[in-house]
Amino acid sequence: MNDANRWLHRTVLLDEAVAALVTQPEGVYVDGTFGRGGHARAILARLAPAGRLYAFDKDPEAVAAAQAMADPRLAVLHASFAEMDVRLAALGVAQVQGVLLDLGVSSPQLDNPERGFSFRHDAPLDMRMDTTRGETAAEFLARASAREIVEVLRDYGEERAAVPIAKALVARREGGSPVRRTGELAALVARAVKSREAGQDPATRTFQALRIHVNAELEALGQGLKAALALLAAGGRLVVIAFHSLEDRIVKRFIAAESRDEPDRRVPFAPPRPLRLRALARVKPSAAEVAANPRARSAVMRVVERTSEAA
Repeated sequence: MNDANRWLHRTVLLDEAVAALVTQPEGVYVDGTFGRGGHARAILARLAPAGRLYAFDKDPEAVAAAQAMADPRLAVLHASFAEMDVRLAALGVAQVQGVLLDLGVSSPQLDNPERGFSFRHDAPLDMRMDTTRGETAAEFLARASAREIVEVLRDYGEERAAVPIAKALVARREGGSPVRRTGELAALVARAVKSREAGQDPATRTFQALRIHVNAELEALGQGLKAALALLAAGGRLVVIAFHSLEDRIVKRFIAAESRDEPDRRVPFAPPRPLRLRALARVKPSAAEVAANPRARSAVMRVVERTSEAA
């Protein structure tokens, strides 16, 4: 078994997501986060021979897994879903019938010690989804001020002990031994965090925050939602699966803003902007799915449909 397939990934809300997404079997669809292809394979199974699926992923290992799929209806792009509108426009694709975004980190990324996403394995502190570019978590911690570290831990990890953790990181760096490995970071956080949440490792929030920062995940999500809206044809579906409150809050607010028929306060006499999205569903994994795959526990899937702006 090769490295790309060594760590298995259980796709969350597989049947529910694909059933909500694919309403036109001959249409064009986007899988914004290919991962290991669970959703993509199910989408292709529903598509007619004339259908088309464009799969995006920043992770080179995921792209390699996608390229190994021999299906002429599938096109693979090594890029962030935040760029989907620009990338597809360059390919002559102006509209699609559906976009799926399965957010967060995949099981192969978490379970592969070499990627540095998890405190369960000692490894270089990398955390980049795209290992071909960008700053690693270790490089960020080697240069960031205490204030910058506090902001990342608070904003992206909702970590109450952000200040003592940041002070400990800077003190260690100034002492000549900056944190470079996951085990070192987890041990430092365990010492700095005085109160612990039941059933949760004290490093959980710190690792989440650094991962989100290193990969600019929330910024990419905001851009990706706008790109999806720009691409969707009338009647097309946007399906988003979020795994923590920060992601889901962004998705929820975006849907709310685009599904209200309200005037622009800056131009009070202009006609109201027509609603562009219609919320259809909010879905949580079943008890059976959570029992089989504990990582599904926090998932929330939201489904919306593109309206005609003339409606």
